[in-house]
Amino acid sequence: MLRTKARPLASEEIKSARIQELIEHMRETLNDAPGVGLAAPQIGLPMQLVVIEDKLEYQATLSPAELLERERKPVPFHVLVNPRIEILSPPEVLFFEGCLSLPGFMAMVPRAGNVAVEALDHDGQPVRIEASGWYARILQHEVDHLRGTLYIDRMRSQSFATLDNYNRYWKTKSQADLLREFDGDAAED
Repeated sequence: MLRTKARPLASEEIKSARIQELIEHMRETLNDAPGVGLAAPQIGLPMQLVVIEDKLEYQATLSPAELLERERKPVPFHVLVNPRIEILSPPEVLFFEGCLSLPGFMAMVPRAGNVAVEALDHDGQPVRIEASGWYARILQHEVDHLRGTLYIDRMRSQSFATLDNYNRYWKTKSQADLLREFDGDAAED
């Protein structure tokens, strides 16, 4: 299912009890994991539906400098249905990502620093989101899931690491330090 393109949901489907229950189930799954985003294909459903929430408590282990460099701020819970993403800047922001579908691993992934997303919300109402920094990264990662793309398809292959090694060697490094470390990988991509 992770490699399948998800189908759009019709507006009447979004309001159905089935989809509303699914949204609550996905929210619980996201909280239990814990994670910052979850797409329906990750739970075996080929639908263009994602839930996102980046809680303040998930950022507690990062220093103020790390939060600033990653442009990471809390993002309240929300639902995106049938999202269309517009990349507003080049995919030049490199940082480590993980995924609930590939537990225990991390890799550096180039992402755009700024994006816009048009979608429907949990009630089927249109929304437009302009995001930057870490929130833009989350949106790109989740929309990729709806297209059958995983972060490992976009990663800098030499940076692929277990979560333990990421925590031991890379977690507190600045983006500049990481770029110096993996600079040779750019020529190979």
